[in-house]
Amino acid sequence: MLDRLLTDLGERSGYDAASQCSRCGYCEQACPTYVATGRETHSPRGRNQLVRLLIEGKIEDPGSAFEALSSCLLCGACTTVCPAHVPTADLVLEGRRFLRLDSPHWIPRLASKLLVENPPLFRSFVRWGNRMIRWGVAGLVAKTGILNFLGLGALEQAAAQLDTAPDSLLRDRLAASPPPRGDAWGYFTACGTDLLFPEVGEASLRVLHFTRGAGKILENPCCGLLSFNYGSLDDARALARRNIERFEAETLPEDSPVVVDCSSCAAFLKSYPQLFLGEPEWRIRAERYASRVLDFAQTLDPEALPGGAGAGNGVVVIHDACRARHGQGVVSEPRAAVRALAGDRCRELEKAGDCCGGAGAFAFAHPELSDELLRSKIASIADAQARTVLASSTSCLLQLVRGLKVYYPDCRVVHLSQWVDESLPKRT
Repeated sequence: MLDRLLTDLGERSGYDAASQCSRCGYCEQACPTYVATGRETHSPRGRNQLVRLLIEGKIEDPGSAFEALSSCLLCGACTTVCPAHVPTADLVLEGRRFLRLDSPHWIPRLASKLLVENPPLFRSFVRWGNRMIRWGVAGLVAKTGILNFLGLGALEQAAAQLDTAPDSLLRDRLAASPPPRGDAWGYFTACGTDLLFPEVGEASLRVLHFTRGAGKILENPCCGLLSFNYGSLDDARALARRNIERFEAETLPEDSPVVVDCSSCAAFLKSYPQLFLGEPEWRIRAERYASRVLDFAQTLDPEALPGGAGAGNGVVVIHDACRARHGQGVVSEPRAAVRALAGDRCRELEKAGDCCGGAGAFAFAHPELSDELLRSKIASIADAQARTVLASSTSCLLQLVRGLKVYYPDCRVVHLSQWVDESLPKRT
């Protein structure tokens, strides 16, 4: 467990952080799982109290807290509306670790281990998985029902509905055709972009070159978010140290940011200092590194974008990734950029900040609740009569691709960088 947490009131122990919750109830209507279930234990204040009682040893059967803590989306919406900004997502993770429930499913647990210990083997597995999807084998396996029998209902749905997969990873493509090298920025290759959406990374790099000049591809490992949420804190710290050390070796100019096009990864990189509160030297290095990290949306200057050039036809809406809106406070930046390009075709999506139900491994552990949240999100998109919805996190892209195909096929979802890339003048 983490010894200390960073809160708006400074460093606090987990117990003190949980004690900041006054149980006022402001958080409840912001919490997707409480709204969906109406259960007090599935509300942020309920979960905060469970964590507090666990620490105090006042729950006779600690395992009874499992469902409430495992069903938290970790979206952070509650912290945004909370007057005291109680860090409920961090407290829930502390509760899971207290109960040794940090690995709710063997898939994220295995992925976490491989990303730390053998990244090449993990990438090989993903390459073969992508081939299975392209060849139609994954869909055939899904139709047998064996995945659902193994408790992988969400994976079965995804395999049956997602009929495309990349033919190569982003790192492979960049190695085969390296972009011009400069020092205006460093690009952090997020695992989801690399393994599942390489076209997102290619678009991000083209936009960065167009708007900021040449930069460099950082030789980074995984950010450690998967390990932090579902695996080992030691593994998360090890990956954080590797990223910090490799970045320091790059010697980029002080004004050159580290750009990340997955909002979940960007938010976690910015949180690195919390991993090292008990290690002064590493905390300073982590703070220095975190201060350089920018979500892709934060790199866009509306004044540098060609007005009226928005790609596609019809209404464009933005779905806010939880870790963009609540994890980083990135809300106005993507809207300013999209409005500069699309004008009044850019409309505000009702409840744009509501979680779509992807949330990392949440869809695997709670497929029915995940789908309920997804249907609510798709209904909002359909009500806006949108033809394009923009997202900025791998989990959101996976979830919305699936949901739109089933519930609202008249709309497409693309990453913000892809849409901006489509909107810019053609480059040779």
